Amino acid sequence: MLGVIQSIWCWIITFLDYLLDTKQVIQVNQEEEEMGIDKNFYNESSAKNLGWDPSWFGQKYFDEQLIRAIKKWQKARGLSADGLCGPATYRRIWTERQADIDDYKPIECQYSNYIVYNGEFHPIEWDKVVLWSERGGMQAKKGSYYDYTGRPKRGIRLFVNHWDVCLSSHACQSVLDKRGISVHFLIDNDGTIYQTLDMQHGAWHAGSERVNRASVGVEISNAYYPKYQDWYKRNGFGERPIVSGARVHGELLDDFTDFYPKQIEALKALWKAINGSAGVKMETLTNQFGNTSKGYEQEAKYGKFSGFVSHYHVSKNKIDCAGLDIKKLLDEM
Repeated sequence: MLGVIQSIWCWIITFLDYLLDTKQVIQVNQEEEEMGIDKNFYNESSAKNLGWDPSWFGQKYFDEQLIRAIKKWQKARGLSADGLCGPATYRRIWTERQADIDDYKPIECQYSNYIVYNGEFHPIEWDKVVLWSERGGMQAKKGSYYDYTGRPKRGIRLFVNHWDVCLSSHACQSVLDKRGISVHFLIDNDGTIYQTLDMQHGAWHAGSERVNRASVGVEISNAYYPKYQDWYKRNGFGERPIVSGARVHGELLDDFTDFYPKQIEALKALWKAINGSAGVKMETLTNQFGNTSKGYEQEAKYGKFSGFVSHYHVSKNKIDCAGLDIKKLLDEM
């Protein structure tokens, strides 16, 4: 009798397990169906929030083909193949694209080159632009900037201009690497613009976390001291203009070397591209006479001002770029 009861009890448990498994299968299928309905919406929302588009996976639209393409891409990299471009998948594909960013430049170029912001290409009307993964490019070292990989597009309100007190952009990048800091752009003696990292990241260039997180920066090659004029002439760049009578923070500076006209033209092209890509306003800080301010401006560092500034505008201890008349150059544009 006891054996019969045990057999019946085992049958009941087995049947209950069967019902539970059947219920779980039905629930999973229902969830998958629901996810299938929502996946297009999820991917479209993710793209809007993170800044990617279907072309990253070789597709044109937010549809079932994109879901299948994402699954295939995820499976090839050992990720959970759910067809959703969530934060983990986005970080992975964003990083892969960054490693060889020039491979993704548009084939038909409206202009001769591009700059990169959050993995997207933005045209710049300048014929000498080199990205970090291109031949001859320079790349900021990992750990020398705020890494915003996989995060929503970084807001940028300032563009900070620096001179590098170096003989070339390559020398400047070497110094930056040794110091463990970074900058988004370099402008060399011949006007070549180098982009060293995506503008999505916050470069360490202004000496202030508050400014670094809200800005993009450029180092314009200029050794500053007139004693280097012979070097420039020997190396085929020609003699630099000299700035006399410049003042910063109320102090009169000794004469120093100015930028080459070619560098100024490259800088203006970069400003225009920054305005078009990041929305930095074509404005600068001015004094009571409407001229470019020649001193520290609290509004730039702590306020909501959006525009183009020199390093001295955000730091009382800096003098670059004295003599750079940002207001005049913006008016010319």
